[in-house]
Amino acid sequence: MRLHKLDITAFGPFGTTQSVDFDALSAAGLFLLHGPTGAGKTSVLDAVCYALYGSVPGARQNGQGTALRSDHAAPGVRTEVRLGLTVAGRRLEITRQPPWERPKKRGTGTTVDKAQTWLREYDTATGTWKDLSRSHQEAGEGITQLLGMNREQFCQVVLLPQGDFARFLRADAEARGRLLGRLFDTRRFAEVEKRLAERRRTTEARVRDGDGALLADAHRMQQAAGHTMALPDLAPGQPGLAEAVLGAAAVARSTAREQLAVARCRLTAAESAQAAAERHLAEARELDRLRRRFTEARERADRLAERAGAHREARQRMERARKAEAVAPALELRDATETEHRRAAGAEARARALLPDGLADAGAAGLAAAARRAAEELGGLEAARRAEDRLAGLVRERAALDRDERADEELLAEAESWLAAWDTTRAALQHDVETAQEAAARAEHLAVQREPVQRQLRAARERDRLAGDTDTAQRRALASATRAAEARAHWLDLKEQRLDGIAAELAARLTDGRPCAVCGATEHPAPARKDAGHVDREAEERALAAYQEAEERRAEDERRLGAVREALAAATAEAGDTPADRLAEEAAELERRYAEARAAASGLHAAHEALRRAEQERERRIADQRDAAVRAASRVGRRDRLERERAVLEQELAQARGSAASVAARADQLRRRAALLTEAAEAARAAEDTAQRLKDADARLADAAFRAGFDTPGAAAEALLDDAAHRELQRQLDAWGAEEAAVRAVLAEEDTAAAARRPPVDLAAAERAAEAAARQLREAASARDAAARRCAELDRLSARATAAVRALAPLREEYDRVARLAALTAGTSADNERRMRLESYVLAARLEQVAAAATVRLRRMSSGRYTLVHSDDRAGRGRSGLGLHVVDAWTGRERDTATLSGGETFFASLALALGLADVVTEEAGGVRLDTLFIDEGFGSLDDQTLDEVLDVLDSLRERDRSVGIVSHVGDLRRRIHAQLEVVKGRTGSALRQRGTG
Repeated sequence: MRLHKLDITAFGPFGTTQSVDFDALSAAGLFLLHGPTGAGKTSVLDAVCYALYGSVPGARQNGQGTALRSDHAAPGVRTEVRLGLTVAGRRLEITRQPPWERPKKRGTGTTVDKAQTWLREYDTATGTWKDLSRSHQEAGEGITQLLGMNREQFCQVVLLPQGDFARFLRADAEARGRLLGRLFDTRRFAEVEKRLAERRRTTEARVRDGDGALLADAHRMQQAAGHTMALPDLAPGQPGLAEAVLGAAAVARSTAREQLAVARCRLTAAESAQAAAERHLAEARELDRLRRRFTEARERADRLAERAGAHREARQRMERARKAEAVAPALELRDATETEHRRAAGAEARARALLPDGLADAGAAGLAAAARRAAEELGGLEAARRAEDRLAGLVRERAALDRDERADEELLAEAESWLAAWDTTRAALQHDVETAQEAAARAEHLAVQREPVQRQLRAARERDRLAGDTDTAQRRALASATRAAEARAHWLDLKEQRLDGIAAELAARLTDGRPCAVCGATEHPAPARKDAGHVDREAEERALAAYQEAEERRAEDERRLGAVREALAAATAEAGDTPADRLAEEAAELERRYAEARAAASGLHAAHEALRRAEQERERRIADQRDAAVRAASRVGRRDRLERERAVLEQELAQARGSAASVAARADQLRRRAALLTEAAEAARAAEDTAQRLKDADARLADAAFRAGFDTPGAAAEALLDDAAHRELQRQLDAWGAEEAAVRAVLAEEDTAAAARRPPVDLAAAERAAEAAARQLREAASARDAAARRCAELDRLSARATAAVRALAPLREEYDRVARLAALTAGTSADNERRMRLESYVLAARLEQVAAAATVRLRRMSSGRYTLVHSDDRAGRGRSGLGLHVVDAWTGRERDTATLSGGETFFASLALALGLADVVTEEAGGVRLDTLFIDEGFGSLDDQTLDEVLDVLDSLRERDRSVGIVSHVGDLRRRIHAQLEVVKGRTGSALRQRGTG
């Protein structure tokens, strides 16, 4: 991957468009990105990362969207990052615009534009750019696939953060494992460990569940065996449980079968005894039944003899009733005719009692003629009834006109009263509208004043806070400068003392017979001796390290002081010299006035609505006045017509009513008279007809009684029986005959007579013997059934337990196999000698590759002194970790990387970062990385080490690579000619390229 050009607009500290020509910078192979603290050096790298992945590195990830926008940008300029690069042989250009809150084109306020992404590729055949994608996700996935690494890997490999690798050198195995796991994506191996552990837990749970079910069946077998079965004292999952359960089940089944055989023998004997007792009981019951049957038959015969006379009387009565049945129709006809005649005569008497005196004795024909005359007079009153109904309607219409007239008079009076006060009402409502409009205008004016006052108040409070912070930061910076000066003076003193005693230090290495490194002599007659206060190399290096640490703290405190001063200046420029308390009072007063104006303006809509409703009410009342006047004019003519029609109808009705109060009353009189006359005529005719039929019925009855053999009709009537009496008498006769035949048949039976001659039997004793035999049989059968159920249940549970054991055997084997694998990959197995987890094992191999790649550059940077090696010694809870040691060629000893000095830590971490970049690149598919960035740390190197480090970085050009160093070390500006400088100012930062031809 090679970067060509980067364009930044309104991004981070860059308020305007800035461009970086990476092709010109890369031509020198090594270039410097420098600038003062806070100018925006890191923002250039953030822009590269944002263009590729749509997000910025590390802890700055949450700065997305509108937070990426520069505070120095003009309101109409949109934030944009455009990057041109070549990757995998393809020339690409990617442009990203984060979400943007811009001013609206119409009206006031702002609106948010969505994020935009463009990915283009240069077509060398046509010499034009072609669009590949405008999707955020699709462009990000395409870049990730081409580079072969995700954003985190890119930030570690291309944007080499020296501080991270310095911590990596001093970190423990767990911290190294987390970083390497992210870079080399060993999550699949951790997932394998997790899946094996989950599978082990799952299979273990299934084995325990199987053993639990087996123990449950064992408890059921123990209950079925009557608690004579001994259960194994083992828990689910313990070995030998299945064999113990199956053995105990076999013993229980054998015992149950023996009990079943004994129960069957007892049941056979009980069945034989019960059969003999049942036969004896049956014979005794039969003899007793026959004896009782004969005795009952003799008693019934005696009762029949006692009732023989009553039987003969009943038979005679039945014969007379059969003769009287021939006279029954004539009797029924005569009774029915007599009843009908009495009913008709009573109705006639009641009807005549209601007639006037002159008609009470008239015949049926006279009554019918009088009824016809009354009906004719009633028909003549129909026209008078219609006229009477019309007169009632006229009265109702006149009353309705009077009510309407009174309602219109009230309406006119109310409308005139309301309209008289209209001018006053309208003026009051119009005043409410004008007052609310003025309050709304005042609220809008105050709303414009609120934001500047609030902003000035916030700036004043920030100014007061930063004033105290400035004093604190100034005192801290002064103290740091003092300590740095003291540390430098101490280091220079020790260095001078060491140089003064360097001869003694060289003499300590002299050996007789070997030439001196300074003069070449093989004899050393008077070597220099170390004084009591001699300073060696280690003391000088410690003093140098203390000085460098103090210098770093001094620089950091000065950077903090500068940042606080800049913030204080910005806050002072915004707030001025006005005290914060006074600004707070002004803001509070403005807020109070604004709230009052908004409260007053909130009634504007209600005031408009009240005025509109009042105007609508005025129009309605005026319309009501017009409508009431029209209705009053129409009522005058209608009232006259009603009066004339009423006079005519009253004259006609006076003639038709006669002496009655009304036509309806006269009609009711005639209707009742006609009905009474008609009813009396019909009753008279019915009474005459029934009297004649009664005479005819008496003659026929007398003739029928004589022919049946009765002297009078009354004797025939007495001999008759109703249906119930006839049925009862016939039942008595039939019962007598049936009883007589049954008694005669029983007394004629030979076995019954023979049984009567035999002596009586003891039936109770036979029943007791039979009940005792049946009870013994039931007990034997219950014992046999219980034994059979016990055997069947034990056989069923034993078969199920055997099948469960067979089914559980493969699962036990699977659990043993998975448990061994899970323990092996988790590092807890005895077979895993170094107790290394699978992921740690893979990462250890990667760390070995990284250490080998880093050693190539570290030897050159350290003049062949240091070598990085991986160590798999156990660390932390007895497990092998990801150890990293450094081998010192001067001492031949291996020591921990945490013992390196500040400068040594820098070039060791740089070598580690470059080595890691090579390994991660190879792991990601061998994508060539032609542009690298190294962030800070060069200030801790002395001149010689700095030259060696720069030589190593410069050697990367042999592979056509370019390296950008991000640093503010002044010495690097003299050593590196190609430079990208970040210049900061009050209106934002700017970029300048130097030494690029």
